[in-house]
Order: sequence, then structure tokens, then C-alpha cells
Amino acid sequence: MDGQQYLFLDFEFTMPDRSARNRGFYPEIIEVGIVVVADEKVQATFSSYVKPVKFPQLTDRCKTFLNIEQEDVDQGISFSELVTLLRQYDKQMNSTVVTWGNMDMKVLRKSCELAKIAYPFTGEERDLSLEYKRFFGDRNQTGLWKAVEEYGKKGTGRHHRALDDAQTTYNIFKLVEKDKQYLIKPAPTTIGERVDFSKLLNRINTVN
Repeated sequence: MDGQQYLFLDFEFTMPDRSARNRGFYPEIIEVGIVVVADEKVQATFSSYVKPVKFPQLTDRCKTFLNIEQEDVDQGISFSELVTLLRQYDKQMNSTVVTWGNMDMKVLRKSCELAKIAYPFTGEERDLSLEYKRFFGDRNQTGLWKAVEEYGKKGTGRHHRALDDAQTTYNIFKLVEKDKQYLIKPAPTTIGERVDFSKLLNRINTVN
């Protein structure tokens, strides 16, 4: 990493049932996980539930899939508080936001538009799943936990918990960045590095 700040970010969203789709449902953020990294060290983490605005009642499908209760989000921070927090992180220093997939940023932008709140990030945004796909030449994008398993590792904590997924994204980021170093063309070797002169001398002495 190059000395700037990285924000590894993950959101969990509301999920529709059939009736919700019929009345213009759109996903809202209900959980946030952030891992703040600078100077190749984790500087801070943050986790919180977030209260949805347009569709405050979670569907049974959402509660089951995310293993979440209505009381959890009811006691969470507001969306405006979330955006304020993200803006504060962004202002600390030059920040790059890293997510697994593009859904997180899409939902955040849409939610900011609907709430008429300024988008909090000003720096680079990186979709690590797309980088992973291109790096390994995969046909399709790989799920977060499948990707970490392909490295022979395990995800942190529990899948679909925002902070655990943010931490897992950071872990994969480190692995991919390390692998990229192997693709950097090394400096030309000298003749001394290409030839083992000790073996050559041994062979000459044997002949003599």
C-alpha cells in the first residue's frame, strides 16, 4: 500500500418480498462495516445497524437471510448519521474506498440522492471483485467468501455480517496485492547472477 488511507467497506441491505416489489421497493442500508487501513495497519473499525427510511419494516426473507431482527435495525443509527460518519472518514486523509462488488456504492449513491444528502466520498473507489476477476482471468465474478476459499483461507467471522465481510475484503486485498508483485518484471540479472561460478570452478578443478 502506498501510504494513503483505505476504507474497506461493506453494507447489508433490506430485501423485498413479492408485495414490496409491486410498490416500488428499492434496497436500503441496514448494516455497515468499515475497516480503516493506513500505513499497512488497521487504524480503526466500525460496525453498526442502520435504520431504513422508506421501508422500515424488515421482510421475513431479509430477517432469515441475514439472521437479523427488527429490533436490531430499530436501534441503529440513522442514514444521515451514517453519511456524516463516512464523510468524516473521507476527510481524515486521501482515501480509497474498497468494496467487493459495485452494489454497495450504487445503493449508497441512490440513497443519498433520495435523501437529498451529498455523497460522502471524494476519492478513488475500487471494486475488488472486478479486479479479482480480471487478475485471474475468470469468466464470471466470484463471491467474496468463495474467493477467499480459493486462496486456501477462511473468511473472518460470519458471512453477511458487514464488519466481518469488510475484514474479509481487506484480507483478500492483501493477498491479491501480494500476488500482483510477482507480475512486476524484475530487473535484468547480471552475468554473475546467471552463472554459478563456484560450480564452474569445481568442474575445472575436477578436470585438472
